[in-house]
Amino acid sequence: MSDDDRDTGRRRRRHDGEGRAASDFLAEWHTGEFPAIQDEPTGPLTGGRRARRIAAEQEAARGRAVPPPAPATDATVRTPLVPGAQPRGRTPQVPGTPPRPPRPPVSALSGLVLGTTGETPAQRATPAWDTESTDEHPRYAGDPQHDAPHDPEHDGHHDDVEQVDDRLDRYPASDELPAQRRAAGARAASGDHPASGEHPVWDQTGGLEVIGADVEEERGRRGRRRGGSGERPRRRKRRPVTVVLSLLVLAGLVVGIVLGGQWLIDKVNPTAADYTGSGSGEVQVRVEDGDSLTAIANTLVGNDVIASTGPFVDAASANPAAAGIQPGVYSMSLQMSGQAALDRLLDPASRLFARVTLPEGLRVEAALQRIADNSEIPLADLQAAAADPAQLGLPAWANGQLEGHLFPATYDVQPGETAAQVLSAMVARAEQTLDSLQIPEADRLRVLTEASLVQAEAATTEDMAKVATVIDNRVAIGQPLQFDTTVNYATGKSGITTTSDDRQIDSPYNTYRYAGLPPGAIDSPGEEALQAVLNPTPGDWLYFVVVNPDTGDTRFAATLEEHNANVALFQQWLRENPSD
Repeated sequence: MSDDDRDTGRRRRRHDGEGRAASDFLAEWHTGEFPAIQDEPTGPLTGGRRARRIAAEQEAARGRAVPPPAPATDATVRTPLVPGAQPRGRTPQVPGTPPRPPRPPVSALSGLVLGTTGETPAQRATPAWDTESTDEHPRYAGDPQHDAPHDPEHDGHHDDVEQVDDRLDRYPASDELPAQRRAAGARAASGDHPASGEHPVWDQTGGLEVIGADVEEERGRRGRRRGGSGERPRRRKRRPVTVVLSLLVLAGLVVGIVLGGQWLIDKVNPTAADYTGSGSGEVQVRVEDGDSLTAIANTLVGNDVIASTGPFVDAASANPAAAGIQPGVYSMSLQMSGQAALDRLLDPASRLFARVTLPEGLRVEAALQRIADNSEIPLADLQAAAADPAQLGLPAWANGQLEGHLFPATYDVQPGETAAQVLSAMVARAEQTLDSLQIPEADRLRVLTEASLVQAEAATTEDMAKVATVIDNRVAIGQPLQFDTTVNYATGKSGITTTSDDRQIDSPYNTYRYAGLPPGAIDSPGEEALQAVLNPTPGDWLYFVVVNPDTGDTRFAATLEEHNANVALFQQWLRENPSD
């Protein structure tokens, strides 16, 4: 049934008697329990009330009155809608038997509350129209007007009734429209009222049957709205894609729970995860400078050396020697126990590095060669890095000169380190030493240069402080230093002596020709030489000479005569130790 048909059925039910006045119902079905109400309710006339009023006015205009309903008697027998059917709720009177007692009166108000129209169950259940009627509008079987002969005087009345029927015919009958309401609308339009003694169906059933009919009707309508039947709608089947996605989400949740649980176990009980034995294979692990035991453990876990940090940290905390683990690259095995990994790190043989020691007084060329000889870094790479001092972190006050900045110390060259990284570490170490001595930046070039001279001329710490005093005294009076070491640096030679030709070289490093300090350092001084420059030994010495190079015996003099006597002692040593 379409939505339009259902809406039409509803509107027709509203017109078929539901709009009747309450007084009409009380007058028709009054049983004597309450006084009949004759007055019409106030308000505008609509629907069936308006049609009946029009019919009454037209009858009055013709000089006729609508006959009141006939009084009901005990012998009144209801006529069923279907011919030959027995009236529901009554049985035929058998001759010779006493009459049945009258039924107790029922309030007409109950019919109004329940919304019934007074039909018997047979009428409500059998919406049969009188198909044999030849009138323009349908009649019920058993209708007095249907059986009565045609009276021309009532033609006007039929015309009036047809106007009401026309209003009813606007809404076509449907299966969904209850039969009892269509019958009530037809009786109201034709002016046929039941006898006052008749009781509506709720007089026999208490109204339950009427209520049940409405429920069944509403249930039928709901079923037709869902799809034309009373069956429940089928559940929508899930698509395979939805099922697959759901399974994937579930699998992801399971994996997350497992991994999260394992992580939580490692945090709550870290000793639960540990390998056994000394492992197998080989892997290189780097320990950075300043790494704590936990940081080292995390590095080992990341390289699959140990299973978790807990066993290693526990073992290292119980061993005081673990605090001495040096930074560097270590040869380790895969899947070792925490204790075995700690023992390997404490073994010096497992540390992979190239140890390079730069002694005090080396020039840049000699330092580069020593690094190349003691590591896997080629000399060419070291020389190329030294030619670009800007990438080595050289300070601005050095004037681009690397000499004196490769601080003498022992360095561990790790596997994979570049030449620039190694030289940068040496320059940084020199700056760190100058900072520790609290040397102002404006004085660092002078102190470093003077310390390089002290480092080249003196053999002992005591002599270093006296040499620093001689340098300060000569610079103070403007006397040239006349150091052979500066001339050899200019000529590229080594040793403690020079020739007359060497001393003629025109170089700012030739202290025989130019007074004062040279423009920069001539070697890499150590910390003792720097300390000597900062704390020279008080004295008036202007001269010094090494009289015995084998023992390092150095003589200092304040006068030239004293100095010449010391020079004679050196010449004697030369005669006794001729050079090959």
